Amino acid sequence: MASVLLVEDEQAIREMVAMALERAGFRVRHAESAEDAQAAIQLSQPDLILLDWMLPGQSGIDYARRLKRDRATRELPIIMLTARGEEGDRIRGLDAGADDYVPKPFSPRELVSRVKAVLRRVQPTTGEAAIEIRGLRLDPVSHRVLAGDDPVAMGPTEFRLLHFFMTHTERVFNRTQLLDNVWGANVYVEERTVDVHVRRLRKALAPTGHDELVQTIRGAGYRFAGQ
Repeated sequence: MASVLLVEDEQAIREMVAMALERAGFRVRHAESAEDAQAAIQLSQPDLILLDWMLPGQSGIDYARRLKRDRATRELPIIMLTARGEEGDRIRGLDAGADDYVPKPFSPRELVSRVKAVLRRVQPTTGEAAIEIRGLRLDPVSHRVLAGDDPVAMGPTEFRLLHFFMTHTERVFNRTQLLDNVWGANVYVEERTVDVHVRRLRKALAPTGHDELVQTIRGAGYRFAGQ
């Protein structure tokens, strides 16, 4: 049973979301601020965080950045909850390290589907051999990426994206194809989200120069250079 930490200061929303998640079989803990959330994580790290943008004290987006800077929590998946529905705000949330973004008001049923989809992306792909291309090694079972002997830290969505690229080298994929193969055909995610995660993947690979393997094909999409 997966655990979710719900960080939301509005009681009505907390109760609605918690009820929907518990009915779907999740264990839910609550926090009303970033400070409360940090204390909860130190006691027991959840499998996923549902994080409201507007919180008392430190904002949700600043807290997401803090989590992604910390080695202990940087791979923890985050879904942002917010009333800020403009595209620029959604991109800011993704740039801060969120794996998905759900604007208010939202359907509890849709939110549960988003949580399940993100958790599927976190789970290792068992039964597959490790892949190595030009010194970059990805192990689906241990969910690790190495550049030579050095570990490469990245979020679960970037890991899935890299796995897909490394198993489909030299082919060009447009945003819709990447969404269907990495996020899932039945998950609603905007195409612009692909660009954000490609940028985050390149940033993770940049220190060892492997970011150059992820190529932009103008007017067509993205390709991973395997040769």
